[in-house]
Amino acid sequence: MVAAAAEQVVAGLREECATPAGRLDEVAAAMAEEMAAGLAEEGGSKVKMIVSYVDSLPNGSEEGLFYALDLGGTNFRVLRVQLAGKEKRVVKRESREVSIPRHLMSGNSSELFGFIALALAKFVHDEGHNTLFDNKQRELGFTFSFPVRQTSIASGTLIKWTKAFSIDDAVGEDVVAELQMAMEKQGLDMRVSALINDTVGTLAAGSYYDEDVVVGVILGTGSNAAYLEKASAIPKLEGELPKSGNMVINTEWGNFSSPCLPLTEYDEALDKESLNPGEQIFEKLISGMYLGEIVRRVLLKISLQSSIFGNVDQTKLKSHFILRTPDISAMHHDQTPDLKIVAEKLADNLKIIDTSLETRKMVVEICDIVTRRSARLAAAGIVGILRKIGRGNPNDKRKSVIAIDGGLYEHYTEFRQCLESTLTELIGEEASRSVTVKLANDGSGLGAALIAAAHSQYLK
Repeated sequence: MVAAAAEQVVAGLREECATPAGRLDEVAAAMAEEMAAGLAEEGGSKVKMIVSYVDSLPNGSEEGLFYALDLGGTNFRVLRVQLAGKEKRVVKRESREVSIPRHLMSGNSSELFGFIALALAKFVHDEGHNTLFDNKQRELGFTFSFPVRQTSIASGTLIKWTKAFSIDDAVGEDVVAELQMAMEKQGLDMRVSALINDTVGTLAAGSYYDEDVVVGVILGTGSNAAYLEKASAIPKLEGELPKSGNMVINTEWGNFSSPCLPLTEYDEALDKESLNPGEQIFEKLISGMYLGEIVRRVLLKISLQSSIFGNVDQTKLKSHFILRTPDISAMHHDQTPDLKIVAEKLADNLKIIDTSLETRKMVVEICDIVTRRSARLAAAGIVGILRKIGRGNPNDKRKSVIAIDGGLYEHYTEFRQCLESTLTELIGEEASRSVTVKLANDGSGLGAALIAAAHSQYLK
């Protein structure tokens, strides 16, 4: 009877997380529909469809020395990238990571940007004499991974801080103007030529090495996607259309929600207890931040309804986010005959010891169910974007490459393989010959420098 109760929980989970192709088709259709609504008018959809003002992507011909600043968490990075055109591409790349003192994360904006500009000035000073800059202003791409209302390629007002930041006087202000002012105080002759977010950077880094890249996706702690849209397909775009006829759109797809998404009691409880209930539903189903937490909640229910884990102290099992996605990845990939890694992870993280092999197999199955749902839904989201731009169907012979960055895709093999096979399943064998997925590293750093290069004031 003990095992039966646990089996019932797992069977229920399997059923509720099911993602048959028909359901995923509905998800893709709903995603494409929400994208169109978000492009039609501001606030037209939960999927924000933010206009990035990036109307041309790097193509490999860029030359010169460019800087990037990547601010998205408790550390920021400064990069210097030397580009040498189609043949040689990136000939030199240097970077430095700087920790932000805690008091600056809740102080005032001039202190924060002053600190950043000082670090940037030191980094620039170390470049030595560089003939590439004779009488030329240095140019910088600025990756700012916080919600911003962008008004041009190099300006945007901060909507709100997330993560550990709370600097009230920066909200509603133009973050580029703040940085520009701080750089001038440091005597830095440098211009911010592009303000982007990391997803737009991923698309740029991908397209730099492969001109067929049309979608950039982040599948890491969080999730988002950006893609190249026809400017004429964006009703809410004001003013004259860009000469290129294109516009990169930052979808903010993490906020997508639809009745066709397979939600379970665990997802609903997690959402209700989160810092942003009712928001980022898609992200809560697919991103690395939440997969381990969903598995923990399932294991807690099993422990409350059966004694399959023995006489376990539930303190750890009841601790939110104690089980991380790297833990479930390690258990999911356990190839040892007695599932030794699963036993170790259960003991170390949750204080569940002396499990039987059957119990350990059940834990692997739970990891598999939760991860497969995540990967299959991410694939359906990508198919939604491809459909929106008329790609990934048997009549379209153009090559379409999806550039993906993020640890979930890069390091979780089962996730990656499931995502790729689901794409083929949804678009069919024939169409899938022209659709490929590839890893694009460091969109937030290299991507920012590349977009600065593609929008340089010195381009003829």
